[in-house]
Amino acid sequence: MDGEQSPQNRAVLRETSTSVSPDDPPLAAIALEEAEALPDSEGAIRAGKLAGKSMWAAIWILAMPVLVQQLMIACVGLVDKIIAGSLPGAIVVPALDGLGIGSYVAWFIGIALAGLGIGGQAVIARAIGAGRLDESQRALAQAITVCVIWGAMVGVLLWFGAPPVARLCRLTPEAAMYCTQYIRTIALSMPIYSIMMVGAMCLHGAGETTRPSVISVQVNLLNIVLSWILSGADIRFGSTVFANPFAFDLHVIGIALGTALSYAWGGLLTLFVLVRGVKDLRLRAPEMPPDRSMIRRIVRIGVPNFFEGISMWAVNIVILMFIGLIAAGGEQGLQGAHIIAVQWESFSFLPGFAIGTAAGALAGQYLGAGNARLAARSVLACTGVACIIMGLLGVVFMVAGHGLTALVSDQPVHLAHTPHLLFTCGTMQIFFAITMVVRQGLRGVGDATWVFIITTVSSYAVRLPAAYVLGVTLGLGLEGVWYALCGEFLVRAAMFCARFFHGGWKRLHV
Repeated sequence: MDGEQSPQNRAVLRETSTSVSPDDPPLAAIALEEAEALPDSEGAIRAGKLAGKSMWAAIWILAMPVLVQQLMIACVGLVDKIIAGSLPGAIVVPALDGLGIGSYVAWFIGIALAGLGIGGQAVIARAIGAGRLDESQRALAQAITVCVIWGAMVGVLLWFGAPPVARLCRLTPEAAMYCTQYIRTIALSMPIYSIMMVGAMCLHGAGETTRPSVISVQVNLLNIVLSWILSGADIRFGSTVFANPFAFDLHVIGIALGTALSYAWGGLLTLFVLVRGVKDLRLRAPEMPPDRSMIRRIVRIGVPNFFEGISMWAVNIVILMFIGLIAAGGEQGLQGAHIIAVQWESFSFLPGFAIGTAAGALAGQYLGAGNARLAARSVLACTGVACIIMGLLGVVFMVAGHGLTALVSDQPVHLAHTPHLLFTCGTMQIFFAITMVVRQGLRGVGDATWVFIITTVSSYAVRLPAAYVLGVTLGLGLEGVWYALCGEFLVRAAMFCARFFHGGWKRLHV
């Protein structure tokens, strides 16, 4: 036909035409138009939930469910502490001190499992972006196989590591007992909880964030009910008291048992979702026997992420030891004041982590599709959104610290310190937002080694020395420690930005 050309003819014209003048035949114009469109079509995400979506649509599709998911995860910890704050008066301070240290051990759990999860997420994101569906299925199966084994090992480590951690943080004997009870009870749920956490991160890599967020809502609601029933606490909100009609009275063990059971339920639900499958990703039993090549790819990304997390965790355990030294001067309850502030600050993490997850998953898929330009743009767009949201939350911390503290505990030591800590962290939220989103973006594209290096250098060269000098040497106490913790985000944000704009992450292979 005169008006149509074969694909072979168009291909020849694409190779030979570099410019078109008004005198050229229409066919040449068609050829140039196709040649100019080719980079965008080649750079499009080829599979999964985000295929065909614009960058901003993909960001919100990813970020909003993760925000709900992280809100629910934060509420699990907050509910535990509210219930602990409502236990009989004589045990509130040691119980909150014990749960405070227990929360840092729970953070270790997240770090231990997230390293493996981010490895699976990065491989799946690249494969989905490139349309290599068999590869994404194998990565999911291997991540789940390894996470169950790893989760069991983490549980054993927690069981035997709980008493030494309590001693290192200089807890009173009673607080050390509660800390050990909490950690060991949570440890029992580790193999199944690992499926919930790693499975969710693998789903994020495929662009599926809605189902993990729905599971997190269920986990949180179940934790509220079970922890309250089993603890025997009467929940107080101001002058209103919700009397506990049950007689279990397990106190801290009951709080931990409610959390462990809710985690187990979340793990079972996640496994159900993975077996049923989502768009272009499904857990298939024949692919679960160990595959050394795929495990090596996941672990190569996961190991630096694990050590990055351990680096941060170890620094903060030493921070708790510094607080223990300050408390040894005669003021008990500082660990509880610290952890209440951390718990409220975690709510500012939520939008940062959610948007950072979107940045990592989206950048990984765009790189898989061969579009480094959109990968970079997605991280920058996510960073801007996070700065606005977290900056506004910082203002809330600065003006409402006393009220937020009173929601958890009305103990004088907590009311005396926690509002000051919240004010300090409120001033640094924008830098924290930059740190979180750029870090998550780099992790999502597999730049794990540089993330580890930046975090470790910043933590050990800045955070630890500054915390000791300000908090212990200069005698500024718990508030001085927080000046150091929050000020260090300035340095870390600058380092992550330097790595991002350097652009070396665009050339990585995972």
